[in-house]
Amino acid sequence: MRWREALHPVGMQRVALLAPRDALRDVLVEVADEGTVAFDPSPAEAAVVPTGATERLQRLAGRPGAEPAVTRDLPDLDAWERAGRADLLAGEAELEDRGRQAVTRGTVAAWLGWVPDVEVTRLAQRVGPEGGAVVPLPRPPGVDPPTLLPTTGVARELAPLVETYATVPYADLNPSVVAGLAYIVMFGLMFADAGHGALLVLAALLVRSRRVHRLERLAPYWRFLAGAGLASTVSGVLYGEFFGPTGVVPVVWLSPLDEPVAAMLAAVGVGAVLLAGAYGLGAVNRYREGGWRLTLYAPSGLAGAALFLGLGAAGSGASFAPGWLVPVGAALAVAGLTATFLGLLAAAGGGLGGAAQAAIESVNLVVRLGSNLVSFARLAAFGLTHAALGAVVWQASAALWGQGPAGTAGAVAVFVVGNALTFALEGVVAAIQALRLEYFELFSRVFDGEGRPFRPWHVALIRST
Repeated sequence: MRWREALHPVGMQRVALLAPRDALRDVLVEVADEGTVAFDPSPAEAAVVPTGATERLQRLAGRPGAEPAVTRDLPDLDAWERAGRADLLAGEAELEDRGRQAVTRGTVAAWLGWVPDVEVTRLAQRVGPEGGAVVPLPRPPGVDPPTLLPTTGVARELAPLVETYATVPYADLNPSVVAGLAYIVMFGLMFADAGHGALLVLAALLVRSRRVHRLERLAPYWRFLAGAGLASTVSGVLYGEFFGPTGVVPVVWLSPLDEPVAAMLAAVGVGAVLLAGAYGLGAVNRYREGGWRLTLYAPSGLAGAALFLGLGAAGSGASFAPGWLVPVGAALAVAGLTATFLGLLAAAGGGLGGAAQAAIESVNLVVRLGSNLVSFARLAAFGLTHAALGAVVWQASAALWGQGPAGTAGAVAVFVVGNALTFALEGVVAAIQALRLEYFELFSRVFDGEGRPFRPWHVALIRST
């Protein structure tokens, strides 16, 4: 997959699916097996009429094998009921329901729905021999297509991180790859130990090999696990941590236990960079959703980005240098806050009540910016916790080492068990905290709404009954 394709949801085509009334079932069988059409919701009154297949299926309630399936053979409902073929009866019931939901004009039945644009030709080839047709239609005004994220490559592996939070609106960029990289970086800073990171990389390679049956379900995500392990290894080298402060690797950058304030400031700096990136993605998404007007005035668009950058520049100028950043940053922050207030005022409907609401929301935005930025200090805080636990285990092991055979055995046991507990505990904590930062601090700026997932109709085709 090209990298540009990974940045967008899969393109959707609005279609009308046509079928001759006397070949309606044959066309639906091919559509069901293809599994690429998400039909529009049917009228409520069309879904309440029981069918022959449904009645027979109800009489077979409780029997195994009720996963729906269809066959190209002519349906023999009585024979299927006698044979206990709940799967075929369930599939036939779905065909009957779908056929009843069609719009019919004379001898032609039709349905409306959405199909991935790369699948339109293949679908047409499937239904063509049965007399069916697929007619591309323009997108209805004000209607967004359903969202399907890319189904292959790294973007697919990282998509669950985004899908667990929300369905990406169809107009938005797909942030799966960027979100995955941000998560890996944050996890690595909190799980900063070269030895533990190397174990994660080895675990990723084991998952990739599929040699352990219980881990096979994780195989599609081995790159994500390896990336987290690599980030942890790099952070551990920077901190001089290898199964604790063992001295195996020197401190390349700083020791978090010796320089906690510097570590905290660095973590906040990383958070500022990530927040700036989130505002950048948010501004692009607001433009794709509503054009320049929404982009300029939305708190998660350019207005919010200007406020964030202005406050950051003013704070940097006041704390460090150069001093001219203070007035420039203050002016940018005031411009961003003014634009945000105007946007919130318009959304509130104007008037005194709207102005009060917009003012309160503007103040809340400023306060939330500060709290969100400070929240990234946890990247260092949990890195410090990891280093402290590693130091405790190492010091206990070193104290026992050389105290006779029992002391040496005890040192080995303490080192192994202590690192195992630290690995498990800190791994879970870092995973949860990185997810929390991703969702609350970053995604809240990337997304301003939610799309609807692409759920195609699919029933498996049985070639022979």
